[in-house]
Amino acid sequence: MNYLSTRGHPDRKRFCDILLEGLAPDGGLYLPETYPEVDAATLAKWRALPYNELAFEILSLYIDDIPAADLKAICAKTYTAEVFGSDEIVPLRELEDGVYLEALSNGPTLAFKDMAMQLLGNLFEYELARRGAELNILGATSGDTGSAAEYAMRGKKGVRVFMTSPDGRMSPFQQAQMFSLQDANIHNIAITGVFDDCQDIVKAVSNDLGFKRKYRIGTVNSINWARLLAQVVYYFAGYFQATASNDKPVSFTVPSGNFGNVCAGHVARMMGLPIQTLVVATNENDVLDEFFRTGVYRVRAAVDTHETSSPSMDISKASNFERFVFDLVGRDAARLRQLFVDDLGLRGSFDLSADPAFKQAAERFGFRSGRSTHADRLAMIRDTEKRFATLIDPHTADGLKAAREQLVPGVPMVVLETALPIKFASTVVEALGEEPTRPKKFEGIEALPKRVVQLPADAEAVKAYIAEHCD
Repeated sequence: MNYLSTRGHPDRKRFCDILLEGLAPDGGLYLPETYPEVDAATLAKWRALPYNELAFEILSLYIDDIPAADLKAICAKTYTAEVFGSDEIVPLRELEDGVYLEALSNGPTLAFKDMAMQLLGNLFEYELARRGAELNILGATSGDTGSAAEYAMRGKKGVRVFMTSPDGRMSPFQQAQMFSLQDANIHNIAITGVFDDCQDIVKAVSNDLGFKRKYRIGTVNSINWARLLAQVVYYFAGYFQATASNDKPVSFTVPSGNFGNVCAGHVARMMGLPIQTLVVATNENDVLDEFFRTGVYRVRAAVDTHETSSPSMDISKASNFERFVFDLVGRDAARLRQLFVDDLGLRGSFDLSADPAFKQAAERFGFRSGRSTHADRLAMIRDTEKRFATLIDPHTADGLKAAREQLVPGVPMVVLETALPIKFASTVVEALGEEPTRPKKFEGIEALPKRVVQLPADAEAVKAYIAEHCD
């Protein structure tokens, strides 16, 4: 299996190379040359597999430069009931007729990012040991990616983590999860700005090829294909739990800011999983909803990025959207560069409303979208707790609201849960008047000593910090 850049770089690379690299040399994102197609017989065989074996089967279609026995052992080590709380790993619960919640937040940091990050940590450690190399991971987080990455990488041999986050824009619980870690290989950097500033810094550093090579910079954001690939697995697992046979379509609703989670659903659908609709749920930062409604992709400036009660989705530049648009325009790298480098880079937007390709977003690729407000989130949290005795976080509330707008009789709708409510306690208290349950291991976490530095939204400042702490 070879991988190419969305922006047309001539090199083709193997999985373990792009695992450690992040962005392609031309600033593009890596995708497989083709998506492996899964036939009905294979789906039938996979239906009965435990999660770690299903993960191995799917990953092995994309990873052929790790011996099968080693990859199988990595999957078995990663996806255990001890780490994720149940044998199903991602148990499915029916809320009401045809509407399901897929639990993705039972890992170490209580967010769906653990599903991929735990695997990524084990893959990094394996490949770095095999090469006798080290890696400095530079990441950006709007809340959950950071803690998931740090918990997955803490203590890992040959790995340092430099995680940027928007100063003051995460919940107190999210901040405490990250900043309380005292491990020597974990570095937290609070950036004066919004998440998009952090993401821009990661891309700027990754695009400085000299610095990237000298300091062996890698990424854990969903620009890293390995992380997105790991997320493909739970679409198959959710589908198998929601159906009794492989001739029944299912739809998924995905709370989305950076488009990585729902892009994994797009990949699963391209592989042949019978997904009818992929619903992209946004909050007031509705750049993705605007595109799927109008064909216009218009990024927002930092001052126009709203601070909301579903803060992990306070994103106005969706990194993984480039992967989907690459498929949308027929994998035409020149057209992709025009959109993302010329139009987006110069004008801050591009317009596909009159392009025949835009119709394909819905007709061929199955995408729909929805938008929520703070009032919608509060109402959905109250309604779900009252009617189903189920407490949800505000991002999952965004998902449920969008899901109910796109229901089709006879087609199960699976909403991907994103985090446990304790991570956003203030919104839950506003909705219900009481604190959500807190796991014992996180009691008093906000009062722990914090290890974090503050830096301006400047790639050079971050590069200087990395250089100082790599010497």
